[in-house]
This record gives sequence, C-alpha cells and structure tokens, in this order.
Amino acid sequence: MGRPRKKAEGLGDTVEQVLEVTGVAKVAKWLLGEDCGCEKRKEKLNKMFRYERPLCLEQHEYEIISEEKLLEKNTLRPSEQMQIIKIYNRIFRQNQAMTNCGSCMREVVNKMRLVFNEYKEEDANS
Repeated sequence: MGRPRKKAEGLGDTVEQVLEVTGVAKVAKWLLGEDCGCEKRKEKLNKMFRYERPLCLEQHEYEIISEEKLLEKNTLRPSEQMQIIKIYNRIFRQNQAMTNCGSCMREVVNKMRLVFNEYKEEDANS
C-alpha cells in the first residue's frame, strides 16, 4: 500500500500521479536528475487547468461588467482594476492583489472574459 494521494487540484497533479504510478517519474529523475523541472511544469499546469469550478456571477457583478464594459477596455483605471479583481477573487476563490504587472492583470481579465461570455451567451439566448 503506497502513501495516500492528495486530491488533484488540477491537471498537473493528475499528470504527476500517472507518471508516478507508471514509473515514468523515476526514469525521468534517473535520466535528468532530481531537478528535472517536473515541479514547475506541475504548478503551471495546475494554474492553467484547475479542476475547481468558478462560482456563479451575481447579477450586480454582471451588470457592473457589462454596463462599464470593463472587459472590453485596453487600459483600466485603478478603480476598474479593483472592481474586476474583487469579482475575480470571489468567483475563483483567490486572493489576487492589485498589481502593476500588465500580463498578470491580462490573465485575470482573460479568465473573467471566459466566465462573462458564458453569461452573455445565455442572456442572448433567453
């Protein structure tokens, strides 16, 4: 009997578990050494493909996003960033802070677009 497995948070954990069970992980460590880059890849895959589903947008959040066209703008004012991050943190159960990092904010906006577009399609089909 092996060690108990933790619940997979995302695709990276699942890939790691498959590689361990099949023995591929041992071969990779033997060929590439202990620091084979597996941990970084696992974290990246977990971040990109999380299994936890986002919570639903609330009506007032949907209205804020659509009325102010927050996800359509190329440049966001700090107050607009705060609105998006507040909604993002709630629905994705995250603790993202305000950032000056353009690519970090772009990632937040892109994830929010995916969620928002689902609601937009439902709204159009109603």
